[in-house]
Amino acid sequence: MTSGASGRTATAGTAALLPLLFLLLQVSAGAGAGADCHFPAVFNFGDSNSDTGGLSAAFGAAPPPNGRTFFGMPAGRYCDGRLVIDFIAENLGIPYLSAYLNSIGSNFSQGANFATAGSTISRQNTSLFLSGFSPISLDVQSWEFEQFINRSQFVYNNKGGIYRELLPKAEYFSQALYTFDIGQNDITAGYFANMTSEQVVAFIPELMERLTSIIQSVHVLGGRNFWIHSTGPIGCLPYALIRRPDIAAVKDNVGCSVTYNKVAQLFNQRLKETVAHLRKTYPDAAFTYVDVYAAKYKLISQASKLGFDDPLLTCCGHDAGPYNFDPKVGCGGKVLVKGKWVVLGKSCDDPARRVSWDGVHFTEAANKFVFDQIVGGGLSDPPMPLRQACRSKGQ
Repeated sequence: MTSGASGRTATAGTAALLPLLFLLLQVSAGAGAGADCHFPAVFNFGDSNSDTGGLSAAFGAAPPPNGRTFFGMPAGRYCDGRLVIDFIAENLGIPYLSAYLNSIGSNFSQGANFATAGSTISRQNTSLFLSGFSPISLDVQSWEFEQFINRSQFVYNNKGGIYRELLPKAEYFSQALYTFDIGQNDITAGYFANMTSEQVVAFIPELMERLTSIIQSVHVLGGRNFWIHSTGPIGCLPYALIRRPDIAAVKDNVGCSVTYNKVAQLFNQRLKETVAHLRKTYPDAAFTYVDVYAAKYKLISQASKLGFDDPLLTCCGHDAGPYNFDPKVGCGGKVLVKGKWVVLGKSCDDPARRVSWDGVHFTEAANKFVFDQIVGGGLSDPPMPLRQACRSKGQ
């Protein structure tokens, strides 16, 4: 009788535990499904929106007051402080990305940055000095990446020592997050070459083909997790508004060019379709499209509500025209007056109150706002948070 009672008690106890066990299993399964990806490295491709020192290393440093807010000195960024890619690195717990072209003091153990200010998806058949656009186009960046893999692994395996602390492990290339932020300069390069909107729109399919080819090459080299930014509202940038006043003639209620922004939106529509196609073509990889345009336009259109000044007013520039922007005198720009160099491109007193840093790029405060909008995945397709961007597979 005692034995039977014990058996009934044990059975009853087990039955009582079953709901708890099922609950624990469900919680465990949910945690697994939404667990962070733990990216050990980031490899970035793009233009000045994410350049952490590429152009400075190749063509001369960005002058002060760039870097004044965060770094306390110029740090290769065309900004008073951090860029969106810097906030991405912080969020993932990795060091700020060193520019691939920067040979001094760089640490590539957890990634590298191939972005270069002025870069485009298409190749530029001109020089930086004539057009302002970089010869280091996206395909050149992909070649640099292939060289980086080959050389870094050879040195890592054959030289060892300090290099094992400065270069990535082989497995990082398949586990890393690959970020892309490029396309703005392709649109402005077309307009600045006096193209019509119809002509600019006409070459967007070619840009998508080239972008697809380059992402395919990165996939062949081991890339599996892709985080791809749309281009921003170009029609809200002072340098674009001033360079082609005919294109900027029709403005919305914020003061942004309707035409410029409509073309940027068409570019983004095709980019989103391209990312969806890549997702189907490579079910073993994760592709996340990130609507940076929406984040930036929200900031610009609601600037006052969000604690910013006039969103079209440049912080670091020369007092010329309605935007404090002079295309002949950039941020930190100097002129020779009676045998002495005088800085004309000065910073405003409080960059944290401005959206535009230099008429082309955002301030750190604006970049932080954009990052906060996109990190949770609410503006992504699929709606995947940054830390889970390895999970958007096969859709």
